Amino acid sequence: MNAKPDTVQSSAEALRYPWDQHPGPEEVVEIRPGVLWARLKLPFRLNHVNIYLLADGDGYAMVDAGFGNEETIEAWTKLFDGPLKGVNITRLIVTHSHPDHVGLAGWIVERFNCPLVMSQVEYLQSVYHQNRGTEERKEAQRLFFRRHGMDESLTEKLLGRGQDYLKRVSVLPPSYRRISHGDEVVIGARRFKVITGGGHALDQVMLYCADDKLFLSADQVLSKISPNVSVWAVEPDQNSLGEYLASLASLTTTLPYDLLVLPGHGVPFYGLKTRIKQLADHHEERCRLIADACREQPKTSRELVPVVFNKHVLDEHQMGFAAGELVAHVNYMIVEGRLTGETKDGVLQFRTT
Repeated sequence: MNAKPDTVQSSAEALRYPWDQHPGPEEVVEIRPGVLWARLKLPFRLNHVNIYLLADGDGYAMVDAGFGNEETIEAWTKLFDGPLKGVNITRLIVTHSHPDHVGLAGWIVERFNCPLVMSQVEYLQSVYHQNRGTEERKEAQRLFFRRHGMDESLTEKLLGRGQDYLKRVSVLPPSYRRISHGDEVVIGARRFKVITGGGHALDQVMLYCADDKLFLSADQVLSKISPNVSVWAVEPDQNSLGEYLASLASLTTTLPYDLLVLPGHGVPFYGLKTRIKQLADHHEERCRLIADACREQPKTSRELVPVVFNKHVLDEHQMGFAAGELVAHVNYMIVEGRLTGETKDGVLQFRTT
């Protein structure tokens, strides 16, 4: 599989996608010398996750591990018996705590006897996800959904299949190596600056190599879809969208235009700052839809979900994400003074200021 010719564009900001196709299930693509790209299937609408391997001495550092299920183990086994035969994994860097990224970390670490590398917050959040199924935490989630206008039937569905994906994580290693924002990490002949950002996750790790103009953006900046930015019961007043937009603004001011971006989903691309503007505009459009809907009379989050997510029929899994993302937008708009919130009969309602 070959990349398209990297022709000069009229604007450094132009979005460009150098690869016509993604790797197949038993393929690995060399993006740059010593930078490999694999793609693993996921069992929901977002149907894949990207894995990158960076040359590291006598082996490769792996960035993210994939979903914690038997299908992913089978996929990795085929890769390690095929194009990655004989490859040694020197360390596993996990960008954040979501199951499609950290899910198989325990299996990889055990197979290769390599260290797990994460930010502290994301490691602890991964531990939280593994233990979030207690009755006390389920009750907190139940009350959170009900407070935002979800009826009893929908709430129970969201607590069932809607949250089931969070369980798909192999047992985490009991120890890890911490990386933090601003750290410099040497991987083989490359030096990467660690950049972390909130919103999609609490302290998601991104890696920037200035010499090679490479940026591993994890899920913070995706090529063609918007990463989910949600609020959940564990921190119901969190301004996750504000954190996300602040992270995007920081990336815009600190990173150059001409990077090859390697995202957690989708395809590698050029045009980071153009893509960041598209993502910020996307969230502003959602805020405008919410403001318009709440102008004449107050609305609950449940009533606002179809206003914002009106293009698809949502199953329980997707509805859970939609609800969390809707709450992220109303929380942000309250902080910005664009909405006010009031409680009526135990349910939050929002009105445009």
